[in-house]
Amino acid sequence: MTSPSSDDSPSESIKVIDLFSGAGGLTTGFHRYVPDGHTSSPFESVAAVEFDTAAASTYAANFPTAQVHAGDIADWDPGDFTDAEVILGGPPCQGFSGLGKEDPDDPRNLLWQEYKRVVEKVSPKIFVMENVDRFLRSPQFKDLQNAVKGGELGNYTLRVKILNSADYGVPQARRRVIVIGTRNDLAPVEHPKASHDRHPERWQQQFESDEPDSPPLPWVAVGPAVFDRTKRMTIKGVDLPDRPGDERSPLGLHKPGPFTTRELHIGRTPKPLSLARYRRIPPGGNRNDLRGEFAEIDGEKVYLSTESWDNHNAGSGDVMGRMHYDRPSVTIRTEPHKPEKGRYLHPTEHRPITYYEAALIQGFPEDFKWHGTKIEIARQIGNAVPIGLAKELARVVHQALKG
Repeated sequence: MTSPSSDDSPSESIKVIDLFSGAGGLTTGFHRYVPDGHTSSPFESVAAVEFDTAAASTYAANFPTAQVHAGDIADWDPGDFTDAEVILGGPPCQGFSGLGKEDPDDPRNLLWQEYKRVVEKVSPKIFVMENVDRFLRSPQFKDLQNAVKGGELGNYTLRVKILNSADYGVPQARRRVIVIGTRNDLAPVEHPKASHDRHPERWQQQFESDEPDSPPLPWVAVGPAVFDRTKRMTIKGVDLPDRPGDERSPLGLHKPGPFTTRELHIGRTPKPLSLARYRRIPPGGNRNDLRGEFAEIDGEKVYLSTESWDNHNAGSGDVMGRMHYDRPSVTIRTEPHKPEKGRYLHPTEHRPITYYEAALIQGFPEDFKWHGTKIEIARQIGNAVPIGLAKELARVVHQALKG
């Protein structure tokens, strides 16, 4: 997560701006990419914009070379950073996401226009935009295409594809649209080739032993990748360490912290009803396994399901779901510590996953520094681009710029 070291030639430094940066998932992946023959990343973060002040503080703590604007992107002038070669960013997706109301008039849908404004002014060689898959069916995506077809971004060529982070060795199945815009004085940057596959055996016959490419590897299971690392660790209560923010905190925003990723191994205090439900849900199970089940709690026979769950047979089966040990996890969202929100029960233990485990699933390093309350940090973790996917995007961007 450092800028290029002195043993890399100055010409190797690639300046990067991160818009709607969040805690810095994309930036972390770019900084963790080290080309062959180098000892550090060629990517240098020079600026970032993030409205959420806790996330902006987290970003500033981890990427001190970047000038961080903690506020509305509409108020940010990129004029001092017109030498940046790469712009990253994921405009807020709540207006597109299937978890929300999918309101076409949601003002957050228009924030990509601010992304476009910055691209116009800076004119980077490459920009990378990340969003949910429903973005492809939105009027905003059509506007983006029109901007490229003779509009304000007419000097760029787009490559658009839905990528699954599990296809890049991440122990999490997370599908996202990745838009790569390449300035027309360069060959268009193509998306990274998948290194893993859910059914790699389907590919075996297509590869000969003398071919330079290798067949894909199996998806990485979350159990061995994450939960085997934490099974001997003790959960350290339900609260973050007492570390209130002060005037020395990043950006002077007085946000609690910093807390390292490892310090996020904290849990909840489930009520007896919740504990009884956890115990009845088998490996890979969910709320449907509670139908018709009772438990004695405080001397009273209590029904473990609910009328709503019993009458709801459609939609997601992830509510009160237990993660599969031998598969990638489901998408980590903004409340991964709440099994009532998704498949966030530990694969074998009767508890929700911790903030630490969620951050490991996303690929954040152990020494990453976090600022904010528990709720704010959970949101930062869930909103991030998986580090492993971002690293592969960095690879194709670097190859395009440096050959």
